[in-house]
Amino acid sequence: MGTGSESGDRAFVPLLGVSTFIDDEGGYTSVAVALALLVSFSLVFAAASAEWVMARSSEVQQVADAAAMAGENSVAGFSTIAQVVDACVLSMGLAGIVTYGAGLVISCVPGAGPAGEAIVKAGSDVLDSRRSFSTSAAAGLQRLEKVLPALVVANSSACVSANSDGGIEYYGCAVPYPIESASDFSSLEEDVDDEDLKKSAEDLADASERVADAKGRADDARERGWMADCGDTPYCLWQRASSLAGLAESLNPYHPTPSTWNFGVPLARSRAYYARRAEAEGPTGTGIEELTDSAARFAFYRFALDEVRSGHYAESADGSVDLELPSLPHNADETRSTILYSQAMWPSTTEDGRVVLHSSLSCPGALGPSAGFASLSQIDGGSVSRCPVCGMDVDVMGHVASASTSTENGYEHYWRIVVEASRDYEVARNEQAEAESDAREKADESEDVFSEAIDRLGVVRPTLCPPGAWGCVSVVWRGDGASVPTELTSSFLSSAELPAGCAVSAAVLAPDESTADNNVLSSFFDGLVERGSLAGGVADSVMGLWGKLLVGYGSAYGNVSTHATEFLDGLDGVFGGTVGSWLRDKLREVIRATGFEPVDMRLRKPVLTSTENVLEKAGNDSQETVRGLISSLPRSGTTTDYVTAIGAWGLSELVDGEYTVAELTIPGTDISIPLTIDLSGLGRAS
Repeated sequence: MGTGSESGDRAFVPLLGVSTFIDDEGGYTSVAVALALLVSFSLVFAAASAEWVMARSSEVQQVADAAAMAGENSVAGFSTIAQVVDACVLSMGLAGIVTYGAGLVISCVPGAGPAGEAIVKAGSDVLDSRRSFSTSAAAGLQRLEKVLPALVVANSSACVSANSDGGIEYYGCAVPYPIESASDFSSLEEDVDDEDLKKSAEDLADASERVADAKGRADDARERGWMADCGDTPYCLWQRASSLAGLAESLNPYHPTPSTWNFGVPLARSRAYYARRAEAEGPTGTGIEELTDSAARFAFYRFALDEVRSGHYAESADGSVDLELPSLPHNADETRSTILYSQAMWPSTTEDGRVVLHSSLSCPGALGPSAGFASLSQIDGGSVSRCPVCGMDVDVMGHVASASTSTENGYEHYWRIVVEASRDYEVARNEQAEAESDAREKADESEDVFSEAIDRLGVVRPTLCPPGAWGCVSVVWRGDGASVPTELTSSFLSSAELPAGCAVSAAVLAPDESTADNNVLSSFFDGLVERGSLAGGVADSVMGLWGKLLVGYGSAYGNVSTHATEFLDGLDGVFGGTVGSWLRDKLREVIRATGFEPVDMRLRKPVLTSTENVLEKAGNDSQETVRGLISSLPRSGTTTDYVTAIGAWGLSELVDGEYTVAELTIPGTDISIPLTIDLSGLGRAS
């Protein structure tokens, strides 16, 4: 009988060793289960170990990325500082020149010399502050830029060191490209010469003072003429013409104020007055004395009418005056210088062999035959005799004018005042016109000087290309022999180590759109004002202008020319049609034409990029340069070692505190504010 199971006829032949894992009933033995668990745990821990190695291996790339961005972040900080400094220099120059322009405009206003001088002084103060600030800023930026590679290395190596943890050491740093500066800050050292502006302001002020002096004398003469014609009470030419000649209002207009009055008014009034008086003249009685007086008055009125008809008044568009109001004699001596004395206008007769002059042929003494006409001068010359009855001679003729001129109720009394005032007015007004013409010439020259000054500000701006402007390339090493954690290996696997590794990365600067509305310049200006105490008045206005121009330098705040022209528009005492108004319009045109466009003040932030992009800008072969970096940088060096390796310098001078970029003197004050940055954080992760 064969060996086998009870239920069959085939015998069970046990396999060699299988029974260790499978029992006689076909199930798994304890050994099999234990072995399966052991294999499973080994695989799990092996996979965990591999995953740990893979994860930590990739961290070197992350550290390299962080190092590149940390290095480029130093470049971003420098760029912001340079932009703020440039904004300060340009806006201060603009503020100074625009303030000078305001001073030029005010200097054109007659009588506003002290105000114009104060504004010019304020403009000079701003340019002085700009001059000292720009000089110190140029030196400060150049020095800071020279150590920027060291700052890049220090910041990036600190970042690398900060990422060393969990028993894994990282070494390396970022290298800026270009390593040496290609910036040009020479424009910051260029001075804005304001000597021509000062000279222009002085010339304008001098011409304006001459205008003011002449205008004052012209206004005074005009006032005197108007008072004699319309203003005096109870008598004046207007009142006398109405009372003595009964002139209608159309021939005898009244002007209540000098503003509507000119010297042509009394001239026209006098023509109507003497025409009416001559027409109406006649003896009021029958006596010879009345007859003689009437004849003398008639002769005087006809003479005066001819005289005032020969007078003229004209004012040209340039303000000059051609004015001639004739003087009338007011005594016998003055009568002798007129045709009343020299012209043969008096009837004469022959009496007892002598030629006798009469006031009229109606004179009772005119008995002989007519001898024609004679002059009063012939009586004094002896060729004609004075009539003993009417007594007509130069003294009688002079008395007519004297009686009316010497009394306050006489028409000629006020006419004489008007004539004297008209002569003063003509001289003063023509001097005023000449001074205004000179002021306009000076204003035209000032426009050119102002335009040249503005152009000098905008011709050359600083060229910003610091180390790292093209980007930063980082090289980071992982230290040798980092062991896999024992909790993953000791029980089931033999000990393992993470091999050494290296990674490269690159970062560049890109504008941060979220900072398009940043107020970095506004905050900067507010900080200056808080630290400075302004002098008030003009200084406050100028500081306000500077603040607007400074903030207007950024892209979010509009064109700076708007603020400059608004400052000129706000000047008081500049009226349309004046030289000052003309110059202000011209200066506004100059500012608008200059076209100072706002600068993009968005903050820059580091972003990762391909190393190839950075190295191509530097004109290098990317692979060869990376190999060179890997071989040249020490794999376990300090920050100083890395700085030395890339040829940078100056780190020791900057790591211990604040660095002063420039000194800014607040315009109009003695307050000097150092503009500093804190470098004490170098060597720490950031």
